Amino acid sequence: MKKLILAIAIFAAVKTNAQTEMPLYSSAIPNAKQAANKESAVSKDNVLRISKVSVPTLTVYKPENANGMSVIICPGGGYGILAFDKEGTRVAEEMNKWGITAFVLKYRLPDDTTNIDRSIAPLMDAQQAIRLVRSRATEWGLKKDKIGIMGFSAGGHLASTAATHFSSNADVTNKDTSSVRPDFAILIYPVISFDSTITHKGSRNNLVGATASAEIIKLYSNELQVNAKTPPSFLVHAGDDGAVPVENSIRYYQACIKYKVPVEMHLYPKGGHGFGLNNKTTSDNWMERLKNWLTTL
Repeated sequence: MKKLILAIAIFAAVKTNAQTEMPLYSSAIPNAKQAANKESAVSKDNVLRISKVSVPTLTVYKPENANGMSVIICPGGGYGILAFDKEGTRVAEEMNKWGITAFVLKYRLPDDTTNIDRSIAPLMDAQQAIRLVRSRATEWGLKKDKIGIMGFSAGGHLASTAATHFSSNADVTNKDTSSVRPDFAILIYPVISFDSTITHKGSRNNLVGATASAEIIKLYSNELQVNAKTPPSFLVHAGDDGAVPVENSIRYYQACIKYKVPVEMHLYPKGGHGFGLNNKTTSDNWMERLKNWLTTL
């Protein structure tokens, strides 16, 4: 019995050592107000929900046999919470099995009490995560041209924003000129558009407000921001998604085709929204499709 307990303890220690959570910023957090950290986490229905994130972090998941590719994962949650394990840590663990070094981004959630401009806080964090991974690529055994970003639902909006808004620095105070363009994007049942006919209103309102101008709506409708420099993209969505209409992914796909951006999309008839790693309505495994696609990059 003692040997079994010791073995479990050793396994836990090894697993813990493979994961390191680090502050996203080495100094002051940009675009932040002086406010108490009210972050909280609750586990419900086998999902760890983290709310009121004002201090962003990046957790690295290192595989036993790294292949040099890395992915920054943005959990979803309507820009109101982060489904941190379902759409973050569990995904990272699966990618580790493929040799991919994964990073789970705990990005700031838009909040006027903690952000000076809440609309740009998540993008600031996504761009900083790309900078951080790129700057430490050699240390972590990563290829600087194989750093991707992945997002689910509202995290997919953030990932697609990072994939289309990289030509401008969200943090104007940051003088680092490193590229913040991800080398590829993985968008899973993503919020893409803020067009009122197809958007997820909760995500849109949490990020930019219910009375956002037409200019801001267009800016964050990422199907309209795709161009020839947009990175190769992979999309997954269910046709019966009642929260984020499948039209979001379709429009992004069509924009990629228009600008000759390499893109692959998998649409399932059923699955609804938020199925995470496993769409139980089909025997097809979208993660296997993703694994195959990644070998083409």
